Amino acid sequence: MNQVQIMSVIGSAVPASLRASGLLACWYLVLNGEPVSGPLTSLTAAQALSQRIGDGSFSA
Repeated sequence: MNQVQIMSVIGSAVPASLRASGLLACWYLVLNGEPVSGPLTSLTAAQALSQRIGDGSFSA
């Protein structure tokens, strides 16, 4: 069974648009090594989306 994981990135790995807003970290949801979400601005948001995907209540 595939599992969605939360990956954090910091510093120069953060997209320039987010760094320009002052964010030094962001989070992605990853499935089988491939991002399945855009950059999320908080760990709480990443956890909530991960839960929704796990429940099957998320549609892209």
